[in-house]
Amino acid sequence: MKVDMVMPQMGESITEGTILKWLKKEGDSVGKDEIILEISTDKVDSEIPTPVPGRIVKILAKVGDVVEVGKPIAVIETEEKTALPSVTEPEVSADREKEAEPVPEAAPQKERLSTKGSSRFYSPVVLNIAREHEISTDELERIKGTGFNGRVTKKDVLNYISEKEKFVGTQAPAIQQSVSSAGKVEIIPMDNMRKLIAEHMVHSKQTSAHVSLYTEVDMNNIEKIIDRNKDDFKKREGFRLTYTPFIVESTVKALKEFPLLNASIDGEKIVVKKYYNIGIAVAVENGLIVPNVFQADSKNLLGLARSVYDIAIRARQKKLKPDEIQNGTFSISNFGVFGTVVGFPIINQPQVAILGVGAVKKRPVVINDAIAIRPVMYLALTIDHRLVDGAMGSQFLEKIREYLENYDPEMVI
Repeated sequence: MKVDMVMPQMGESITEGTILKWLKKEGDSVGKDEIILEISTDKVDSEIPTPVPGRIVKILAKVGDVVEVGKPIAVIETEEKTALPSVTEPEVSADREKEAEPVPEAAPQKERLSTKGSSRFYSPVVLNIAREHEISTDELERIKGTGFNGRVTKKDVLNYISEKEKFVGTQAPAIQQSVSSAGKVEIIPMDNMRKLIAEHMVHSKQTSAHVSLYTEVDMNNIEKIIDRNKDDFKKREGFRLTYTPFIVESTVKALKEFPLLNASIDGEKIVVKKYYNIGIAVAVENGLIVPNVFQADSKNLLGLARSVYDIAIRARQKKLKPDEIQNGTFSISNFGVFGTVVGFPIINQPQVAILGVGAVKKRPVVINDAIAIRPVMYLALTIDHRLVDGAMGSQFLEKIREYLENYDPEMVI
């Protein structure tokens, strides 16, 4: 029996995915739930398992193709009697068609794209990009689609915009290249993750009024806790005890006292979140991803340590679900793991603040008018000045410092 393997639904807001890599080829045998390809969405890169055991008889989507959720990407021949039925193209309801129409923006408005009468389907993402870049309906119709059944994808319209900008640029007077630099540059195309990071970071800087503050924290008590517990903890849990769960717990406590730091801005409204989903920035190959520790206020230190370790490992293994990087309320970026002492991170939209964590270094400090050597960490807080003033940001940051410095050094985890 032949079964269509389709582009999976990776989250409620995900409508399409890009084929990054096939790990199997036509004719290969596969086991049930065996990882056979990698896909990328606008949220996360993921490894995808086969739904049934059998043999791959046909690969329908090649590397680089952008495929709509539910569309076939491969055909698997299987002997399982309970094999999944082939998935046919879903019928588009009137509500879905209505949803695809771009919503008129508040003044000043851009011209609304009308695709009525067109035989082509355009996703809301494509229509939004076209409207933002003032691409007319006629232009959109002329763009060659590389998606399923010739559909115009996000990648197609972005490539069109890029080529259009290059053409405009060539009309300007050319700048002669220095002879000394000829042949001494390397052109590296951006991969999908780097493009998305670039888009998100520029969007954040254009959206929020970034202001940064920093303070220093005496980590002496926490270092004692880690030294006392590290061997038993590693033996019991299978991973190292780090500073991160202490930082997350202290941050959540401070957020409860300063709720506007756990908010977002919606037009002229302030949306204060009564839940605490803390995003932890994780460095992955060629990029960065921010999965969330959900309901962080309901976890103790051990629970936080386990959650932070779990999402970090799965982020690097490309096993996160798109929902795990959505709905965060506050983020933490620990660049200190690479030895950096202080830095000022960019806010993770639509949040209004992000905490940067520097490396813990031994430094001379003054305690009771005497000089002592202590492990010191710099904390940096970037705030959205549209909502959070410097006074509130400073008080919030000092509250985190206070919680970190007042852990019981005799604590057992």
